[in-house]
Amino acid sequence: MKFTEKLLSKVLLIAVIFLLIKIKGQQTEIKLNAAFVPLTMLNLAVEKPLNDKFSLQAEGFISPWKSLYGKNMQFYMGTLEGRYYFDEVMKKWYIGVYGSVAAFNLQKWNYLRSSIVYDENGNPELLANGNIRTTERYQKGLAFIFGISGGYHFRINDRLGLDVYAGIGAAQSLYKGYYKDNNKRYDEAENWNKSGEIIPTRGGIMITYKIK
Repeated sequence: MKFTEKLLSKVLLIAVIFLLIKIKGQQTEIKLNAAFVPLTMLNLAVEKPLNDKFSLQAEGFISPWKSLYGKNMQFYMGTLEGRYYFDEVMKKWYIGVYGSVAAFNLQKWNYLRSSIVYDENGNPELLANGNIRTTERYQKGLAFIFGISGGYHFRINDRLGLDVYAGIGAAQSLYKGYYKDNNKRYDEAENWNKSGEIIPTRGGIMITYKIK
């Protein structure tokens, strides 16, 4: 898993650098998601118009923290999105379709709550370090996401703007589940678990800067 995370993070970095060099020109925008900066997560994007109505956006989302606010929250995600603007490209309302791939080590939304483990006498079980044992769990794996998005692109001046957006997608995951207190598997699968769900997977407020 560590090899996969490092490989994916390098691929995302190389892809963003390549795009910045390759598509530099009229109306190309680079973006930073301000909504995730306070959470110390990095979400960068590059958007390039294809014509008067359509654009293509490449995006990288990195949360490098093995533990954030006491929860596993490490993932590396790359996204490619096609957008259609109702008015003019990179102005006002738009809709889009996107695909993402991610490597993760986190606690899925339906595993955020945990409970105390009790022994046969009804007393809380203790770990070797004296802490009370809980059922807190986390998951490691890969996710593939396909979804739809929508948003509004504001113009502040010739260079700066804001891109407010959200997206919902069908996420298909391959993962292994572990207890957090001893890192042992809690699931019965011999290899990978599989799950599918429709959840919000994108959103935020991008600060945009046009390259000329």
